[in-house]
Amino acid sequence: MIRRLLRKMGLLQGEAAKPKPSALGSAGGPPPARPAPHPHASRPAPERGARHDEPRPRGDAGRDRRREPHPADAARRGRAHAPREAAAAAPAAPSTPWDPATFRVPPADGKTRFHDLDLPAPILRAIHELGFQYATPIQAGVLPPALAGRDVAGQAQTGTGKTVAFLITIFNHCLRRPIEGRRTGAPRALILAPTRELVMQIERDALELGRHTGLRSMAVYGGSELEKQRRRLAETNPDVICATPGRLLDFHARHDLHLNRVEILVIDEADRMLDMGFIPDVRRIVYGTPPKDRRQTMFFSATLNPTILRLAASWTRDPVKIEIAPERLAAESVDQRLYVVTSREKFALLYNLLQREKLDRVLLFANRRDAVDRLARELRRVGVACEAISGALAQKQRTRTLDAFREGRLRVLVATDVMGRGLHVEGISHVVNYNVPIDPEDYVHRIGRTGRAGASGISITFACEEEAFYIPPIEELLGHSIPCVHPPEDMLRLPPDAHANPIAEPPQDERPPMHADRGRRRGGPGGGRRGPPRRR
Repeated sequence: MIRRLLRKMGLLQGEAAKPKPSALGSAGGPPPARPAPHPHASRPAPERGARHDEPRPRGDAGRDRRREPHPADAARRGRAHAPREAAAAAPAAPSTPWDPATFRVPPADGKTRFHDLDLPAPILRAIHELGFQYATPIQAGVLPPALAGRDVAGQAQTGTGKTVAFLITIFNHCLRRPIEGRRTGAPRALILAPTRELVMQIERDALELGRHTGLRSMAVYGGSELEKQRRRLAETNPDVICATPGRLLDFHARHDLHLNRVEILVIDEADRMLDMGFIPDVRRIVYGTPPKDRRQTMFFSATLNPTILRLAASWTRDPVKIEIAPERLAAESVDQRLYVVTSREKFALLYNLLQREKLDRVLLFANRRDAVDRLARELRRVGVACEAISGALAQKQRTRTLDAFREGRLRVLVATDVMGRGLHVEGISHVVNYNVPIDPEDYVHRIGRTGRAGASGISITFACEEEAFYIPPIEELLGHSIPCVHPPEDMLRLPPDAHANPIAEPPQDERPPMHADRGRRRGGPGGGRRGPPRRR
């Protein structure tokens, strides 16, 4: 029996194992057809007679054998990600010749035409296709020195056109100074921004403005799969990276990104980064780039307070300072209104405004995440279609919600101040501040979501008894008062068919009450008597 088993295994010397039938079968013809195994099937068990001590393949070959993708799955993944990855990965295909003479803009007093800036034809063509004619004030101030290679420190909020200003500067630099054989993972330009939404918006603007340049742009941000972004980074080798600080440092620590070849560094929304605690990370990134005398730095902030100016002085070299007067911080095309109500009347007023005024596309701000979620629930309960978005929402859900709002499939979007900067959605008719923002600058950024690109917009703010004292600092920053409106009495009551009983929100400084036995520290002032010592 032992000899028979050894003979089958082919281990007995001098005796060969029984030959297996050939692939063509015996003399009777081909063997019966066997179904082909699915590529995703588990590893088959070894046949009888096979050596169990055969080494498994290691390294890339083993991984490729175990994880070979099914063709149908690869096709589905390609269709799912083709639009975004193709746009971010491949440079623009050679396009038909374009004559700059077809882009005609008449001169105008006090305005700067893009024709006057001596831009390369690919950039000028994209500007023409995007419908731009004259530079905005921040663009007219930034572009001449920036195109000449000077460092810039500019005061500008989102919506003033500063993104176009630094993107034109980057593309102009790369086109006029081409590089052959660039190292993988070494971008020529780096743009830092505080939020994912702002980074994604900058990437969209870069893809539109650089469509004819052949330059690659890519966004790097947290909240999404790191490995997926890592693969795209290796495949595309982008010329321009726009990133949030945390995720950029992740890639830099893994040596997927090399910052020592950066030629242009853009720091956007520096004051917001200071508020969010990103300055230590930004400092590490800046020190990873070439010294400031070997790179061009563009520094933008909504305010140029002493702290921001110190940062600008340490990271730039003799910058040209571009400031916008405070009275122009808020767009002139925004009609600002202030409704004086009690906290219990806010929801009824909001509901009646949405129903009676026929507000088209509304961005509704609250100060806290819990207030955003509660407000969205109450609106849905009275039949108002809306979605809530905040920093706690997963990135895929945030992107899906923003796309629905951007495409007009969602009428009301409830958000925290994470959306106040970097959100660029065409056609927002109304911005409603359900809570008065504590920081006056947040008010400016909130209402800047409407009245963009010359369109008109309306900003509505509800000021209750707990929040009214936040208004004077806002008016001081704006340089003018906000007109107060006392709504009619019938606007302060919910109609009978609303069937809602919204919960009145707590004051700004109020916190949920703690249990009496848990809310005190032992041994502190008012903390009660210390318990008996533990035995050791």
